[in-house]
Amino acid sequence: MSDGRDTAAGDERTDGGTATETGTTVESDTARGTTGLRGFRTLLRREVLRFVRRPRNTFIPPMITNVLYFAVFGVVLGGRIDRIAGFQYIVFILPGLVVLGAISNAFENSSFSIFHGRWNDYIEAVLTSPLSHRSMVAAYLVASAVRGILVGAIIAAVGVGFLLATGTTLPIAHPVYLATFIVLISVLFAGFGVIGGLWARDFDYLTVLNQFIIRPLVFFGGVFYALDALPEPYRTLSLLNPMVHMVNGVRYGFLGYSDVPVNLALGALAALTVVVVAVNVWLFRRGYGLVE
Repeated sequence: MSDGRDTAAGDERTDGGTATETGTTVESDTARGTTGLRGFRTLLRREVLRFVRRPRNTFIPPMITNVLYFAVFGVVLGGRIDRIAGFQYIVFILPGLVVLGAISNAFENSSFSIFHGRWNDYIEAVLTSPLSHRSMVAAYLVASAVRGILVGAIIAAVGVGFLLATGTTLPIAHPVYLATFIVLISVLFAGFGVIGGLWARDFDYLTVLNQFIIRPLVFFGGVFYALDALPEPYRTLSLLNPMVHMVNGVRYGFLGYSDVPVNLALGALAALTVVVVAVNVWLFRRGYGLVE
């Protein structure tokens, strides 16, 4: 028959890491951290492979679409348009098309993944895993941002191909600004995609958000024109469109030119991204759209 000390010792070994012995606590915390990191990598790998293994659905369509954009707007119309801010028209529109591709694909990836998981009930496997809500959200955001960045790079490569064919080069005036804006934009719209995927009741909701809200805002965000070309009050009203600041931030990274204060745009974008990511974690904790 065991005494009280043996019973207490047994409780300390089996209470899930809340024992008073320092070695036991550290060991349990380390084990949980290792399990959480492994779970995050597993979910991230699944989400990345989901779009990498289907290039005909994820990479080929935006590449073909932007070949048409560059051919029609950059070559056919661009040859008839005077330089904008000292740049050839095809060079001027390239950063905006990169932004359009990055945000559309980052949004589409996270929104579809979340909604498809809800629709087919396999998201429950994620929710019942030992992953924290922060790790779940982080995996979805990172995977979707990676897709957005990859598509943006593909579009830039397509544009460079057209530029080389015309004997023009693409400058990268501020690579740090360029990388920072692209990453923040991709994470931000991946976060919006998570919200959309939780809110959507059917696939039409996702189509409406991407095709009828995000894309029009980008097209009116200075992709194909400089703000100085707009008369008042349209120029001032355009500044209320957040896409204007994102497009100009990426354009500043490429060309060193912007219609808006770049540092102010970068600060606002970073703050908005932090807020949206926090909202994602909060929605997962509440089970919004995940628990009927």
